[in-house]
Amino acid sequence: MPPSSDPTHRASEPAPSQSIAGLRLWLRELYHGRTKRAQRFQLTVVIIDLLTIAFFIATPVLRDTGAFLWIDYAIAVLLAADIAARGLASADTLRWLRRPTVLVDLVILATLLFPYWLANFGFLRILRLWSISRNGIIWIPLRRHGLQRWEDTGRAIVNLITFLFVATGFIYTSFFRAGSGFSGYIDALYFTVATVTTTGFGDITLPGPWGKLTSIVTMLIGISLFVRLAQLIFRPYKVDFSCPQCALQRHEPDAVHCKACGFRLKIPDVDD
Repeated sequence: MPPSSDPTHRASEPAPSQSIAGLRLWLRELYHGRTKRAQRFQLTVVIIDLLTIAFFIATPVLRDTGAFLWIDYAIAVLLAADIAARGLASADTLRWLRRPTVLVDLVILATLLFPYWLANFGFLRILRLWSISRNGIIWIPLRRHGLQRWEDTGRAIVNLITFLFVATGFIYTSFFRAGSGFSGYIDALYFTVATVTTTGFGDITLPGPWGKLTSIVTMLIGISLFVRLAQLIFRPYKVDFSCPQCALQRHEPDAVHCKACGFRLKIPDVDD
């Protein structure tokens, strides 16, 4: 009897749906679990992401080198695999696809697959830093060691750094790129930092009306991010715990009653 007609042989083969379900459970455990294997995997993902961000920052310098396309396409493969794995690990893939972080990653993937056709949008790759910050995987070590109080501050720092390099990339692409190379990128970064900090040395300015509008937007967003970071550093620490009565989110770590409605709270120990 052929193997395909043997009932015993058919019963021993896992159904495709079972294989996919097992793969999704395995990926969910790796991305969101707390086992030693999951922790090693998550640490590896963070290291690869940080190296990828370093490549994105250095792209203006590396674009004309022979190894650029090899590194670019290798990162594209890694990012595509990461996106696919995260999609399989999610409980609702369609809902996951509508997340802003996923859309940002897809745009970044497109710039990696077509690095010369989409060269003017290459500065958007730095948004990967914001994306991995929102995914939360880089904050797992803080939570694991009871340092979650620094998570909001860390997110604010990541947001500021992301904006600085996105703005630098946009300014470099729009105003400094033609024949300027690495020195042009440094000029763009120097101008961005001087503008965001409102130092305004004035030795480098952006020409024309669009340059002035770009400077205005850079200052407004940069100041807002600086203020947000200062608030998180200097304000008293509070925990995130939704009040069952009025849904107030932030409370003092030792609060017994909600300061908005007086409901008796049962806030878990933040060091657990």
